[in-house]
Amino acid sequence: MGNSRGGRTAAILASLTSTCRRHEVDPQMYLTQLLMNLPQAKMSELSDWLPDQWKIRHLARIATFTVPSASN
Repeated sequence: MGNSRGGRTAAILASLTSTCRRHEVDPQMYLTQLLMNLPQAKMSELSDWLPDQWKIRHLARIATFTVPSASN
């Protein structure tokens, strides 16, 4: 890893991606959303960004989309 900081970073990323896979979350989508939104997140909201909690919110957002019927 080069140094201890690099090793720690690699371990954190490996942990996040394996947690995503365990919860059937696309790691790339999750990390993209995380990195885009984390700078504005409050400390009290950090647990909302854990992969399992993110998945719940993500699925809720998807459920609000409607699919046009074929008869239109």
